[in-house]
Amino acid sequence: MTNEKIILQVLTEQKEEVEILKKRKLISRKEESLFEFDSSLAQVVIGVRRSGKSTLCHKILNDKKIRYAYVNFDDDRLANIQTEDLNTILSCIYQIYGTDISYIFLDEIQNVEGWYLFVNRLLRMNMHLFVTGSNAKLLSGELATHLTGRYNEIRLYPFSFKEYCQYHKIDTQGITTKSITTIKIAFNDYITNGGFPEIQNINNKRIYIDSLIEAILRKDIQKRFQIRNIEALRKIAHHLINNNCQEINYSSLSQLMNLTDKTVMKYISYLEQAFLIKIINKYTFKSRERIFNTKSYTIDPGLQSNRENSLTTENIGWKLENIVYIELLRRYANRYFDIYYYKTSSNSKEVDFVVCDKSVPVLLIQVAYDIDNHKTFKRETSALIASSDKLKCNNLLLLSYTESNNIIINEKTIKIKSIIEWLLESPEL
Repeated sequence: MTNEKIILQVLTEQKEEVEILKKRKLISRKEESLFEFDSSLAQVVIGVRRSGKSTLCHKILNDKKIRYAYVNFDDDRLANIQTEDLNTILSCIYQIYGTDISYIFLDEIQNVEGWYLFVNRLLRMNMHLFVTGSNAKLLSGELATHLTGRYNEIRLYPFSFKEYCQYHKIDTQGITTKSITTIKIAFNDYITNGGFPEIQNINNKRIYIDSLIEAILRKDIQKRFQIRNIEALRKIAHHLINNNCQEINYSSLSQLMNLTDKTVMKYISYLEQAFLIKIINKYTFKSRERIFNTKSYTIDPGLQSNRENSLTTENIGWKLENIVYIELLRRYANRYFDIYYYKTSSNSKEVDFVVCDKSVPVLLIQVAYDIDNHKTFKRETSALIASSDKLKCNNLLLLSYTESNNIIINEKTIKIKSIIEWLLESPEL
């Protein structure tokens, strides 16, 4: 049992932190439109640590001038909170905020065993709840099982390039040479340093990223899933970050780590649940191929180069592909579209992304760094055309460092678009 006096002290200090936050000017994020304020559903924001989940909730509640109580469970003084302490938490909320409070923001509550019972009780009391978590298990497991649809899911990622420009006050509408060059410089910086909000004004980005990865491994995975071999988990995590955009060779990893295939698959699943990586499946109706023919992407480009002993190759094409995949998740995951990659055959050039409405392909996307080379251009466009025929989809997009234009090949139109322009535009299919 945690002492009530300690809980009161912690919650009072957290309230003071919120008052300080109110004075800061925060950038707008498109996920704000997904909140349902007067709903009886819990508003659940999940995503990788330090992606801005808490800030997003504070901003939207303050913008709406809603009076709310706040509890941050990711506080070392609340580390030993048990299920039986949650009623004391509620009592302390009433003491600090008043018994008429009807909006409560519970930050990183998945750290408490049996938290969903508390959330369910508050919902039955007609409380309006805002909940955040850094592990997808919060949603896919406990929420789905215990809240039975009584939640509104909102997934948040680190800053997109558009949000990055907004944060750094970069004019993305300018047409002068200076404006265009400034945007290109910003994009090169984004490729290297990524979009974690806190890292934007930190000089020693390596220390920040190393500590972030370690917190994810230890707090969101090891502690939650009782992992004994943390070193193997750490090696797999860094291996996947170093080899992003590549198919995962489970057997090779098993031999390398001296683990069973089943354990390797579990560890990779945990890494995805903690949003360190994202997995993409092959577009196929064969279940075995979907399970084993998977590729991994890093949740943010800043994780790739700002780490100790980072040995990622300087393949700009892969970095662009990684950025495009995470952007597709931002744009389409909350709209319930699925995203795959596709190969017409085992030895053919793959299409990087297939966006599907249910099982129907509605957009094929290819990403390439440089298509000025005739051989590269032919390889990328021929893959799109071949996949278009196989999948019966004529909405074809090629993203690259180039000027935007349309070309026609075999009576099919391929939209060639500047990747920077695509990242800055409003989403569309």
